[in-house]
Amino acid sequence: MHPFHTIIEPFRIKSVETWKFTTRDERVAALARARHNVFQLAAEDVLIDLLTDSGTGAMSSAQWGALINSDESYAGSRSFYRFEAVVRDLTGFTHIIPTHQGRAAERILFHTILHPGQIVPNNNHFDTTRANIEVEDAEARDLVIAEGRQPSVIHPFKGNIDLAALEALLDRDGDRVPLVMVTVTNNSGGGQPVSLANLRGVRALCDRYKKPFFLDACRFAENAWFIKQREEGQADRTPKAIAREVFGLADGCTMSAKKDGLANIGGFLAMNSDEWAEQCRNLLILTEGFPTYGGLAGYDLEAIARGLEEVVEEPYLRYRIRSTAYLAEKIAAADVPIIQPPGGHAVYIDARSMLPHIPPLQYPGIALLNALYVEAGVRGVEIGTVMFGRQPDGSERPAEMDLVRLAIPRRVYTQSHIDYVAEAVIYVAKMREQLRGYRITSAPKVLRHFTAAFDPL
Repeated sequence: MHPFHTIIEPFRIKSVETWKFTTRDERVAALARARHNVFQLAAEDVLIDLLTDSGTGAMSSAQWGALINSDESYAGSRSFYRFEAVVRDLTGFTHIIPTHQGRAAERILFHTILHPGQIVPNNNHFDTTRANIEVEDAEARDLVIAEGRQPSVIHPFKGNIDLAALEALLDRDGDRVPLVMVTVTNNSGGGQPVSLANLRGVRALCDRYKKPFFLDACRFAENAWFIKQREEGQADRTPKAIAREVFGLADGCTMSAKKDGLANIGGFLAMNSDEWAEQCRNLLILTEGFPTYGGLAGYDLEAIARGLEEVVEEPYLRYRIRSTAYLAEKIAAADVPIIQPPGGHAVYIDARSMLPHIPPLQYPGIALLNALYVEAGVRGVEIGTVMFGRQPDGSERPAEMDLVRLAIPRRVYTQSHIDYVAEAVIYVAKMREQLRGYRITSAPKVLRHFTAAFDPL
């Protein structure tokens, strides 16, 4: 477009929030109070918060303006019908069921359709998706392609599901598979995209074996941008047109609007099945709220509706993906091992490769994560053996990868913040041999990474 290389944010800042700076000694004390689990830190003790991109973004002036125009009627509010119209225009699904966030959509869907012993295939299930399947005594089976399990391997669509493995599963155990899922982008595997060709292949298999196909669609817009940039024949299409085709290949989706809905709370469950929708709405009324608000205020529905319109705009997506790649390039140039190529919403450091002296069952991801916080006040999250190592039978084994995810909130941090993060990562990488592992001293049986306590070894 022009000969300049500086990343220009496609927005102006109209309001700012100040926060406090902490010393290293203060952060050591804060981490000890948190039992060495960064989830338990007070946010005011964190300088740059990259724990998650879920619900942590900055809303636009148009979204804030929409809040004022909201309708808070309990049933049949104007804000619901605006929300429904935007979601249906984007996805094409018949039934649009609002929920307070993505995991509520997962719980309602899986509690409605799953039975013990069934199998839900996916490229990779993320934490709450897996937990909501396993709590129903079903199996969450990951079938990502081989390249998606190898951090340093370059592949344009490392989020693709292994179509041959999916076909073998459906051929062998199809009676145990109530639906097929694909996560876009693939969070557990590094925020990696799924190609349109791969999704068409999933649709063909689902048609042959008569299985519903659902998307975990919380980063659908970022996935659409990668398709536009990387897949043959897609360069001249708009992200919205690509997204519509992606949704059109599926029979339904779960969605956390806290990601590519550009909102601070909310989500939805959408589908074409009249029978499933009726059952899901009944459970929604029992646990979330009336079907026209689903646990959300009218102003939340308005914010999501406007966010879904903004997120497919090309200037936003160009900035979003490029600014993530900027961080990845800076730390990779300093020989910090990361998942390549960079994903859409986060940079994933390969903690197992960076800290080979720390065995997986001593949690190298936690060691790196805590060092980043102590040395620089940067909070990330472990995506590895703590999050995924515990098995349904209570045993533990190393996860396929031990990663530290630095998830970048949308429209929140400037380039100088990201430069600081890069300096912090490189600084900690230089002291990698000094880092030691951790042991878990207490943890719940499900989703232990949120509340587990650790002691350094």
